[in-house]
Amino acid sequence: MKIHFDPAADALYIRLDDSAIVDSEEVKPGVILDYSSADQIVGIEILSVRKRVPEAHLKRVDFQVA
Repeated sequence: MKIHFDPAADALYIRLDDSAIVDSEEVKPGVILDYSSADQIVGIEILSVRKRVPEAHLKRVDFQVA
């Protein structure tokens, strides 16, 4: 998994695996899901991130495995 924040674009992208993206769907305004040929979600893009998340939270990532 890879997480990328582009401050200039104010966009956050979470790439779940390296499968080729064959389709994308905006599921809510500014939230786009990328799909593989197996119809699995392989990426999540969130636009206007600073409006949705406090900027201090963008500077740290907590990864939890249950």
